[in-house]
Amino acid sequence: MNFKKAAALAICSAFACGSASAINLMQAYEAALKNDPTYRMAVHERDAGKEYKVIGRAGLLPSVTAQYNASKVRSDVEGTNVFGQPSLTHPEYISRVANVQLRQSIFNLDALARYKQGVAQTKASDAFFDGRTQETALRVVSAYLEALLAAEQVSLTKAQRDTLVEQRKVNDRLFAGGEGTKTDMLETQARLDVAEANLLEAMDIEATARATLAGIVGRDIDVLDGLGATFKPRPISPNNLESWRELALKNNADLVSQGYAVEIARQEINKNRAGHAPRLDFVGTYAKNSSETLNTRGEDSTVRSLGIQLVVPIYQGGAVNASTRQAAANLERARADLDARTDKAMVEVRKQFTSVSTSMARIEALDKAIESGKLLVKATEQSIKGGVRINLDLLNAQQQLYSSQRDMAQARFTYLLANLRLRSSAGTLGYSDVQEVAAYFR
Repeated sequence: MNFKKAAALAICSAFACGSASAINLMQAYEAALKNDPTYRMAVHERDAGKEYKVIGRAGLLPSVTAQYNASKVRSDVEGTNVFGQPSLTHPEYISRVANVQLRQSIFNLDALARYKQGVAQTKASDAFFDGRTQETALRVVSAYLEALLAAEQVSLTKAQRDTLVEQRKVNDRLFAGGEGTKTDMLETQARLDVAEANLLEAMDIEATARATLAGIVGRDIDVLDGLGATFKPRPISPNNLESWRELALKNNADLVSQGYAVEIARQEINKNRAGHAPRLDFVGTYAKNSSETLNTRGEDSTVRSLGIQLVVPIYQGGAVNASTRQAAANLERARADLDARTDKAMVEVRKQFTSVSTSMARIEALDKAIESGKLLVKATEQSIKGGVRINLDLLNAQQQLYSSQRDMAQARFTYLLANLRLRSSAGTLGYSDVQEVAAYFR
């Protein structure tokens, strides 16, 4: 589905933005398309950009102007009377001049350059809007995942804290029975104090992440959909870096927009060079005059004229040459900017492609680490009962398990976000890609 059409459908979809409540990823995305100030700015900027083409085309189309002038005239007329004597009269009359003029350009290089420039500006605006739409999708998903990761951290930290509380009770009971040591109690208490501090920090991070997401979607949020019980990363398609690079060169919104910026700069040169070119217009005039001059006082006239008008610029103080040189320099600057953006886009594609690949491998490795960690905790608990292991071994095993679980949550979210960022860098991120990510959540 075309991304702009899908976004428009999402905006128009019925979505109640009420008080704080549960929200899934697709609801968050649709709410952002409706409420996010940054995206709404992009929408209005795109709407304004559509008019560049119309404005540029106006110079090639006919222009019609109407003029009406009414004046009360009092004249001093010196002459001689019938007797040959000097005379002075003061005739007063109302002079009216009304005309309608049609002008159609026949040869106008300036108007042609402005039209081509307007077309390029509108296309650049559309490409820029595509980029901002994809950026909105990334911001929503990123904020949603950040909030979920923060909630996951709170959950893991609480579980770690609760485990340490239970371990402290066991230590206390063993010590009271003469089987434990003071060292075991102090070790557990020290870990518990750190866990309590980490929990407070995690809760603060979660509150900030939720506030950030709420600012994007335009509503407060109580509950977020978490990841499903099973998480299986999908292979990258296409599965080679060169294909993604080719997609980026063709579709990357930033590169497409800057490509049109180069065309805009090129037409700016043509527009300035037109200052030396002649201009030929067809001109048609219809005029009705009443007492137009003193000599035609009391007379009414109707004038119809058709003809051509040729204007040949000769010298304008060197402004045309200077403006053309300036425009040429700006064209080279635009080309250099395009090269720089292309290099940056290629680096970003490589970075995100690598991130997706390494995240998949990291998820697989951490899955094994978590299973091993669970087995290690159980084995350590049994070894402590048999007198082979000590309390510190169990605390370390538990810490290792929680670290693996935390890293797994981070790796999963990194994989999902890197997938979208890769598609955005290639300029192919669409509504269906957000739906694909949303399918991972329950």
